Amino acid sequence: MKPAPETQAARPGSSRPARRTLVGGLAASAAALGGAWPARAEGSGSGVSAGASPGAFPLAPQQAPRGGGADVLAVVQKSGHALAFHDTASGRLLARVPLERYPHEMVADSRRRYAYIGHYGVRMSGDLGRGGWGVWVVDLRARRLVRTLGTGPFRRVHGMATDRHDRVYARAETDAVLLGYDEPRTATAPSRVVPTGGAKTHLCAVDRDGERAYVTGLDSHTVSLVRPHDPVALPVTASPGPRPEGCCLGPDGRILYVGVRGSGMVVAMDADTLAVTGNYDTGGGDPLRIYAAGPAATELLLVTDITQRTVTLLDTTLRRVATIPLAGVPSAVSLHPHAPLAYVSELDTGQVTVLDLEQRCVIGGFAVGGEPDSSILLPAPVRS
Repeated sequence: MKPAPETQAARPGSSRPARRTLVGGLAASAAALGGAWPARAEGSGSGVSAGASPGAFPLAPQQAPRGGGADVLAVVQKSGHALAFHDTASGRLLARVPLERYPHEMVADSRRRYAYIGHYGVRMSGDLGRGGWGVWVVDLRARRLVRTLGTGPFRRVHGMATDRHDRVYARAETDAVLLGYDEPRTATAPSRVVPTGGAKTHLCAVDRDGERAYVTGLDSHTVSLVRPHDPVALPVTASPGPRPEGCCLGPDGRILYVGVRGSGMVVAMDADTLAVTGNYDTGGGDPLRIYAAGPAATELLLVTDITQRTVTLLDTTLRRVATIPLAGVPSAVSLHPHAPLAYVSELDTGQVTVLDLEQRCVIGGFAVGGEPDSSILLPAPVRS
């Protein structure tokens, strides 16, 4: 599918926006915070905003989402070897939990009480070495490491996922297996080890019930469908193109969206058969990660492009809605559960950039350092 025409496009390399552009975006965003945000028609809104460094423009306290305090972003510092907690209104560092070398992917339980962080153990996926071992459990309220889930002989733990039962799933890349933890609060070892097929199986997506899991294989150029709780089910594999990595399920669980890095395509696949049903061409980009965005993952897809330094918003038919240029290389994104805000980690600048998904522009950001990667937004308590 070809990209839809841009509206009010400001491509990467365009002139730096004036400060008043960012302040205007903040004010518009503040009016929408604290509740569900409506869908907008394709092509509406302010289009895109040029990617100035947001370090000097944190969200002002009076414009932060309403609650009993400020929102907090817990962000993995990949090369800082830690989980850092930042006040999103001021950017101030609140706490830092040291970890072993090179943590990467992180998920949280449904209450956002505990985070689960895979120990990848090398900086980049192409780096050689045995890599790390274990899944760290961090108490997000106490801001401390409380335990480690063992991974047995399996190493280079990367892709992470949870289901509605708060069961945890972790990818062990070198062995092409999916590890499942039915009781992650007390487990010392995986409840199950699921072969996934493929090679360098890097990231995963799990459906709401945990009955189906999807695993991307960078070196085998495959997507695998496995059934973690059916011990005799064999993996079903298909190829969406070269070097698939980021993936997510659509809002109804019927479509799997995959970023195919070797072709620069975002591909839609039938979640049951893995047949390709549509695609979006980034035009020479490198779609690293893809996310379903919205209060209940109902409206948009967010695609981070590390070559073009953009976040592109697509609808679920893969029509382009907007493209937002950034100052740095976007790696991971976390979404505010109650407001149209996305927090984008930039590996090379050490920043987290804040996007307004209604106005479709950069509205702020703050310095994190240490190659920020995956993150979790912890909303402030709502005042009664």
